[in-house]
Amino acid sequence: MTAAAPAPQTLRAPLVVEFPFTRSLGPVQSAFLTGLRERTVLGVKGSDGAVLVPPVEYDPATAEEIRDLVEVGVTGTVTTWAWNPAPRRDQPLATPFAWVLVRLDGADTSLLHVLDVPGPDAVRSGMRVRIRWAEERAGAITDIACFEPYDSEPAAHVTSHSGEFADAVTGIVTPARLDYTYSPGRAQSGYINALADRRTVGERCPSCRKVYVPPRGACPTCGVATDEQVEVGPRGTVTTYCIVNIKAKNLDIEVPYVYAHIALDGADLALHARIGGIPYDQVRMGLRVEPVWAEGGRHPDHYRPTGEPDADYDTYKELL
Repeated sequence: MTAAAPAPQTLRAPLVVEFPFTRSLGPVQSAFLTGLRERTVLGVKGSDGAVLVPPVEYDPATAEEIRDLVEVGVTGTVTTWAWNPAPRRDQPLATPFAWVLVRLDGADTSLLHVLDVPGPDAVRSGMRVRIRWAEERAGAITDIACFEPYDSEPAAHVTSHSGEFADAVTGIVTPARLDYTYSPGRAQSGYINALADRRTVGERCPSCRKVYVPPRGACPTCGVATDEQVEVGPRGTVTTYCIVNIKAKNLDIEVPYVYAHIALDGADLALHARIGGIPYDQVRMGLRVEPVWAEGGRHPDHYRPTGEPDADYDTYKELL
């Protein structure tokens, strides 16, 4: 009796996509965020007289620019809510809380934030709440630490406001981050395992005969499954490229540097990689390159020139 071959190990890896999103603020958003720093909540009046909080820069009904700022109350009413039993990293509170929409006194729309209560039985639509301000404020929505229960009667608290503050906030940086666990399928697992042996493999479509690297398990053109592995490269040709002049956070590469699409020999799809070993302003289309592996690396660190003559444009024009 022959023993069955062990099932291949399923590859899994935690991945993080993170970048800072930077934006400038117009006069309305600048006034709103600067106001939060000063414990003042501002809204804006629309053409129909409705007070919008958070304020918007253009009227929802007419699309006209609006700047009629008003101050509203720091107390309000919960319009709807959802319980969060397990807060995630960087959420406003570390203990379980309720996501709430709060219509502040004097406002006609609701503001999304969190409510600090001991459990879901302590929150309900229609309950009265007030803002709990953060001890340190910098001009951001997080200047509102959270809402907390507050026994009060609704009040029509609306007064005109110039929107002018000393040292106004004119821009914000918002960190965007996505944490997830990635598990490649059969095709990409074979590709990753081959890289561990410093080989690059693709898969050939049985219909059009194109070789895709990295493999996808199916031909994107013909829509048929691919399972024939084909080793390609290691050398290739630069098809297109860009010069990077902004240094990325946590990336130890001095700018400027070049990222390029490289068509490996035998492949019908160009892959993305950094070019090194040559001044950035000497990288060009048609440049012949080869991989450079770092000690213990599971993929090429970068590609460098081979010293061969440049490839003729007709040999790679279909891969642009």
